[in-house]
Amino acid sequence: MITAGIDIGSISAKAAIMKEGVLLGTKVISTGYHAELSGNKVFDEILSELGLGRKSVNRIVSTGYGRKSMAAADKAITEIMCHAAGAYYLNPQIRSIIDIGGQDSKAIVMDDKGKVVNFVMNDKCAAGTGRFLEVMARALEVDLGRFGEISLSADRPAKISSLCTVFAESEVISLIAKGEKRENIIAGIHDSICARVSAMMMRIGIREPVMITGGVAKNVGVVRALRKMLHSPVEVSRYAQENGAIGAACLARNLSAP
Repeated sequence: MITAGIDIGSISAKAAIMKEGVLLGTKVISTGYHAELSGNKVFDEILSELGLGRKSVNRIVSTGYGRKSMAAADKAITEIMCHAAGAYYLNPQIRSIIDIGGQDSKAIVMDDKGKVVNFVMNDKCAAGTGRFLEVMARALEVDLGRFGEISLSADRPAKISSLCTVFAESEVISLIAKGEKRENIIAGIHDSICARVSAMMMRIGIREPVMITGGVAKNVGVVRALRKMLHSPVEVSRYAQENGAIGAACLARNLSAP
């Protein structure tokens, strides 16, 4: 059986293809204005790369904020379930997940079977998300892809006290005006994000090992700050950004025939 998972997020659309439970490939593209078009595009691109046609795919599960727009999907499943399934597939030992996406962040705890036993989600405010980092990158006139690398040179992370993106941006602008070093400001931004998601994780009871998923997992500064605040190792998979799509493809195997 060939299954597909399509994760349509606010910033990127991801797809994963599996055959008999073995991952064949993944693809990530930027999400455009139209969620369904982005979902179909990333799906068709990964199929083309693998030399497959749509008719060869037996089951499709969609997830992410745009999951209900994907008409080609057999079922839409929440990101919580898909991220848990993806993490469990990549490492069955994982018990806690911190997912930092473009528009929300999540803390998830699983049992030894990969079943979600508790979770908490921040979807009301941009603080603690990829959007927060984007806003700060513009304020600092730094490419977001360099944030992690630059922050590693910080000698004293700046204090960013506000949990509101608008007010935090004002704090950053004030720090710039005072001549604070850019690397210290960026490290402070990372600490601010990690303080928020760490509090979410502690609220539901952290279980080790911990994995971070989502595109922000590529930021080495965020990962370092998270490890420090959780006082725990945090695993980063090479498929961190595609984790939700992989989980969706895993869950597609359990769907009954239409």
